[in-house]
Amino acid sequence: MHKLIVLDRDGVINEDRDDYVKSADEWQPIPGSLEAMARLSQAGWDIAIATNQSGIGRGLFDMQALNAMHNKMLALLSPLGGKVAGIFFCPHTPEDECNCRKPLPGLFYDIAWRFGRQDLSGVPVVGDSWRDIEAGIFVGCQPYLVLTGKGQKTYRQNDFPVQTKVRVNLSAVAQELAP
Repeated sequence: MHKLIVLDRDGVINEDRDDYVKSADEWQPIPGSLEAMARLSQAGWDIAIATNQSGIGRGLFDMQALNAMHNKMLALLSPLGGKVAGIFFCPHTPEDECNCRKPLPGLFYDIAWRFGRQDLSGVPVVGDSWRDIEAGIFVGCQPYLVLTGKGQKTYRQNDFPVQTKVRVNLSAVAQELAP
């Protein structure tokens, strides 16, 4: 069985924006993040992305725009030797009361099913916000908080479970998991 890692998108892979990333033009990789993903891919990790995209539910962008963002990411990642095994997203707003919006674990259940796993125990989950960490912990993942995106603010505001590993960015996580 391949090794599996779950990454949040905004603030981990690409620069986050308070006004939402709404287009491929606004989607800008965090320096080193795509190289980190390529390193993980080449070391045999299957990369799943789990991302809240409430901008869809809020009417700020549509599926075509979301697909364009992801196509840009994949086009930049491919020449580096990286690939993404699956992108899982929640298009809902908090008011929709769905079960897929992190911190709820619905996206993680979808990932487990897609990858034929009974559970996600020990699977690294990398996020920059408490909701990413909380969703992962709920299903037994090994949480990594990165200090990019909202990570520094998150780190200052929360008491984390003892198993949470704090790393400066995705590159540091990749260096640890794919030495």
